[in-house]
Amino acid sequence: MNLIHRTNKKELEQQVILGVRELGISMVLFRHAIGVTLGLSVTDMECLGVLFFKNISTPTELARHTGLSSGATTSMLDRLERSGLVERRPNPHDRRGTQIVIVKKAAKKIAPLFASGRKAQDELVASYSESELELLVGFFERSVNMWERERKRLHDQKVRR
Repeated sequence: MNLIHRTNKKELEQQVILGVRELGISMVLFRHAIGVTLGLSVTDMECLGVLFFKNISTPTELARHTGLSSGATTSMLDRLERSGLVERRPNPHDRRGTQIVIVKKAAKKIAPLFASGRKAQDELVASYSESELELLVGFFERSVNMWERERKRLHDQKVRR
C-alpha cells in the first residue's frame, strides 16, 4: 500500500486509519510466521510477546492482557512451559502466587528470528527526522491510550450485562 500521496485531509485521515490496520495485520502475520517456526499458535505467540515486553508476569496479568479466561491462560502456559519457552516461579511478593518468566535459553533461540526485522525497523525509524519522530511518538502514544480506553469500555459493558 502506497500511503504517501497528497490529497485532501479526509482522504489522508482514511489513509492513516487504513495504514494502522495494515500495520497491525502485518505484525500479526509476521509473529504467526515465527510461531509456525516455533510450533506455536497465534495466541501462544501473543502471550510470548506480552512476556517479552513485560519481562515477568503473573497468570492473572497475562489473562488480562490477552483477554483469555483463567483456564485458557493456564492451558496456554502449560503449552509454553512444555515447549521450554517459559517457566513458572514462585512470586517473591506473594507466597500463593506464581510468576511466569521466559527461559533465557529460549530467548536466545527466538531472538535471531526477529533480528532481520529489527534491523529493518531500526533503519526505517532512522530515516525520519526528529520532528517526524516526535509526531509518530505522539500518534502511537495517543493511539495506545485510545485503544486501551476502548478495550476497557468493552470490558465494562460485558461486566454490566
